[in-house]
Amino acid sequence: MTHVVDVHVGKRIRQRRWLVGMTQQRLAELVGIKFQQIQKYETGANRVSASRLWDIADALEVDVSFFFEGLRTDQKADKRKSSSVPDDMMGDKEAMELVRSYYAIPENQRRRLFELARVLSDVA
Repeated sequence: MTHVVDVHVGKRIRQRRWLVGMTQQRLAELVGIKFQQIQKYETGANRVSASRLWDIADALEVDVSFFFEGLRTDQKADKRKSSSVPDDMMGDKEAMELVRSYYAIPENQRRRLFELARVLSDVA
């Protein structure tokens, strides 16, 4: 049986890997393991040891703490959340693609797009 922490860490590995545009194969090469092991980590089927998590964090250029961010919020349902926001928004491939595309836009245009999105969400 998978543990909620292992699943959360796996999701965060997948999220970061996808955000930086890295394949499972490339991450596995950087860490020195087979890509199937990365698949097992990302699904929470296998636990990630501390030293392996350190190597993965290094390969993905984040602090180890990144993989644990939001863990308490995942365990306790936040009743203040709007029902239109999915529980695992960052696990949604479309949302991740939107975030990646957003940060590819030059900063001045990105700010204007952000303001437009804010106005549109207030109207909805």
